[in-house]
Amino acid sequence: MGIELREFMVWARRRKTFASLFVGATLAIGVLIGAIVPGGALARRAEGPSGAVMLAVPDPVTLSNAFSGITKKVEPAVVNISTTQVLQRPKSSARRGSDSDDDLLDRFFNSPDDTPDAERSIGSGVIVDKKGFILTNEHVIDGATRIQVSLDGDSRRFTAHVIGSDKDTDLAVVKIDAGDDLPVAVLGNSDGVQVGDWVLAFGSPFGFSSTVTAGIVSAKNRTADGQGQFQRFIQTDAAINPGNSGGPLVNMAGEVIGINTAIYTGSHGFEGVGLSMPSNVAIGVYNQLVTTGKVTRGAIGITFDDRISENPVLMKDLGAPYGIVVEATDADSPAQKAGLLPEDVITAVDGQPVHNGYELVTPIAATPIGQSVQLRVIRDKQPKDITLVVEDRSKIIPPAFDPTDSERPDLDSDAGQLGLHVQDLTSDLSQKLGMGKISAGVAPGVVVTDVDPASFADDLQFAIGDVIEGINGVPVGNLAGYHREMAKLQPGQDVLFKVKRYDGREDHILIVPLAGTIPQPDNQ
Repeated sequence: MGIELREFMVWARRRKTFASLFVGATLAIGVLIGAIVPGGALARRAEGPSGAVMLAVPDPVTLSNAFSGITKKVEPAVVNISTTQVLQRPKSSARRGSDSDDDLLDRFFNSPDDTPDAERSIGSGVIVDKKGFILTNEHVIDGATRIQVSLDGDSRRFTAHVIGSDKDTDLAVVKIDAGDDLPVAVLGNSDGVQVGDWVLAFGSPFGFSSTVTAGIVSAKNRTADGQGQFQRFIQTDAAINPGNSGGPLVNMAGEVIGINTAIYTGSHGFEGVGLSMPSNVAIGVYNQLVTTGKVTRGAIGITFDDRISENPVLMKDLGAPYGIVVEATDADSPAQKAGLLPEDVITAVDGQPVHNGYELVTPIAATPIGQSVQLRVIRDKQPKDITLVVEDRSKIIPPAFDPTDSERPDLDSDAGQLGLHVQDLTSDLSQKLGMGKISAGVAPGVVVTDVDPASFADDLQFAIGDVIEGINGVPVGNLAGYHREMAKLQPGQDVLFKVKRYDGREDHILIVPLAGTIPQPDNQ
């Protein structure tokens, strides 16, 4: 009986302890719920006179801070650039030289039309040297009478002077003297950029300074209509608007991998396509500008068209798996001196493959003047190595020659076949078209007088004024010979036209091979 009583008392004490713990836990949970749930004990303490629960400012929550960290690092080096261009209006003959009181009053009060106008614009830039050297776009400062720079968080405005500019890449360098070392942005290697990478765009869109937008790299090596030969852009969907020009495009390491240059838009605003000049191009241009004030590029003196070299039928006929087709060589150029010929296909420069014009021009342009490059060429379907000495591009390429429309003759055309309208090329017509005189007894070919839109000829990029000299290797001397060879063509057959083209420069004729596969009748 004593043993049973002791066991009962132990059991009772354990139950009491368990009950106490349970009650304590319940009270703690109740207090916590009262602090969280509206209507709880603590919440009731923060009620207003109307019974509404008063709102409280919560503690800040740190989310992903990668973008903000990059912004704090880069933004101090991003500047706002405002330019002023004074446009002087011509004075009227009635006012020229007049010093009368009425004239003075009129000018003072009425601001007549002969007073100067000031045109203002806004852009951006990025400091890349603590001494105040700033990278921006050439079009931001082009023609400016005055250039003023505002720093991030600084109310002062500094007058900048131009170190140099380069229209071919739309890049420029300006400098300010701030009196102190300035924050700089670190330039990265744009070759490491991949499509899909996160990027941030900095600048002053519409004049709103210290603005950052985020997006991804949408494409690389992008060309745009109207842009120059040396402009291959990084495309991004980070918002870029007027005023962003010259600002940096930054990767997730906080490095500048592009200079925002242009937008592709139908509404003059952001539509998801922004274009930035790669940092590797900007670095090369910057180094030349701060050294000599200008950019010098090498050239060998050839004419080519990327679109023609992309034609698989043509490349098959020329026996080259890829490359750039030479259309013409400039007089006394390195290409002509080395014996490069029209219809040669350049497949490599100094051992590096050439698949497009950019891969051909870039290494040659970067070669110091006077040094040699070796080209691998396919001629008559056989490889051949040619060594050339690079010369200054500005001295090789002749100035443009633009004949007026009145110099172009009226051309009568025959019924078109495959979208081509042609007629015999006479000596008088040849000279008016810029093709030069025709030697006696020479059958010069036929001239294209019209090209039907959306036709086979249009797809092959025939142009009015082209002279067709041969079809599938057979010379075409006149209209009769042209029709004879055209009659032989069948749907599905490959055809190669040998074409002479005047490119707008005096005495400069291109040999342009145009090739394709004859379409079925329904596709013509």
